[in-house]
Amino acid sequence: MHDIGINESLDEAEELPVEELEAEVPAALGGKRLDQALAEMFPDFSRARLAQWVKEEKVLVDGKVLRPRDKVIGGEAVIVRAEVEADTRFQPQDIPLDIVYEDDSIIVVNKPAGLVVHPAAGNPDGTMLNALLHHDPQLAMVPRAGIVHRLDKDTSGLLVVARTLAAQNSLVIQLQERTMSREYDAVVYGVLTGGGTVDVPIGRHPVDRKRMAVTPGGKPAVTHYRVAERYRAFTHIKVQLETGRTHQIRVHMAHLHYPLLGDPVYAGRLRIPAGCTPALNDLLHTFRRQALHAARLGLDHPETGEYMEWEAPMPDDMQQLIEVLRDDARSVGLAE
Repeated sequence: MHDIGINESLDEAEELPVEELEAEVPAALGGKRLDQALAEMFPDFSRARLAQWVKEEKVLVDGKVLRPRDKVIGGEAVIVRAEVEADTRFQPQDIPLDIVYEDDSIIVVNKPAGLVVHPAAGNPDGTMLNALLHHDPQLAMVPRAGIVHRLDKDTSGLLVVARTLAAQNSLVIQLQERTMSREYDAVVYGVLTGGGTVDVPIGRHPVDRKRMAVTPGGKPAVTHYRVAERYRAFTHIKVQLETGRTHQIRVHMAHLHYPLLGDPVYAGRLRIPAGCTPALNDLLHTFRRQALHAARLGLDHPETGEYMEWEAPMPDDMQQLIEVLRDDARSVGLAE
């Protein structure tokens, strides 16, 4: 959570830049205090910062100034005059980025496997965020350098980054309302007979806090999948996300007992099909990441409202995996 502070000593010529953010209070937040509702509607800012803006009359609800403790009913139009200052916690680093699209509002990046998206305890730098700050220093004025969703370190594929607060607000709303389209390529253990939907909540594992798990107290999570190609003991699937929980595809497919090939956390021990080709045997021993790639991303452009979509082909390691799986299937007459 990014807390934007106020420098009381700034004179009028040095005032922090301001961006207006607009949103409608979701019906689900009806009955909540204004500061609680704002915290859910604008998660990039701390509740304390939002409450301070309310007290400073920088937040209008249906054109009126309210108190932080006043209740909302749902459907109100909210305008926040957000003051922004540079986040200097993270340093720009000259790390190559595969940028597939950019304009004044957004950047779409094709992330390679092995690149961490955001600094954390085990990865203080060398991340996509550090690379983004080098590519565009103005991203320091946007919480988390404009990153609104993430991919696991060893998942490859497409991510969108906001270049302005208004764009970030729009993208976060699209994620919350499940209108952003995200499709993945994955290879799983086992031969699926057809597609389906997994609709079970995900939360922290009750024992291993570094893992996620299907748990009754978790957050809602919905994953759709369909079969793209079957092999001897594996299936290539296309996966669409409605929600974006941590490790969602990995956890949901493991829950179905079709874990992702190469997943070091949720797949368990390596399973080699009896009688498989030497090439497949060798590749399965050396494929060291979950076979997961964010292949397609679609969204409404934050500025124009136009629907835009991008695709990124599977990286070389997954393309090689698919070819070796096909060759193995052909060896026993199973190729489709």
